[in-house]
Amino acid sequence: MSLPIEGSLNYLAVLILMIIAVVLSVVIIGLNKLTGRKPSEITRKKYDTYECGVGYEGSAHQQFSVRYYLIGIIFLLFDVEVVFMYPWTLAYQTYLKSGPVILLEMGLFFGLLLGGYFYLRLRGALNWD
Repeated sequence: MSLPIEGSLNYLAVLILMIIAVVLSVVIIGLNKLTGRKPSEITRKKYDTYECGVGYEGSAHQQFSVRYYLIGIIFLLFDVEVVFMYPWTLAYQTYLKSGPVILLEMGLFFGLLLGGYFYLRLRGALNWD
């Protein structure tokens, strides 16, 4: 088998892995449908709300403070920015040999992160009160 590009072998391995995953998933789901236990009775109580053995009180539709969602979004922003730091740490040794530009870039990135953090702190966005 001749491959036109040497890197195609890597894609072939991924394709084989995907085929194995799909076949295995279909087999497991099929076995579950064939041998799985069917519900013996379907009652209203089966579909009732249940949480930790305690019956529910009142309505499940209660409003949450906007502050709750704001904290969640701020967490996601800072969390995603930390994800960008991981590849930087892996490439640090390689690019440091070509000059200190990589340190300046990460310094600018950290500066922007700290600037955003202090802006949020001064605006009171991180206060839960």
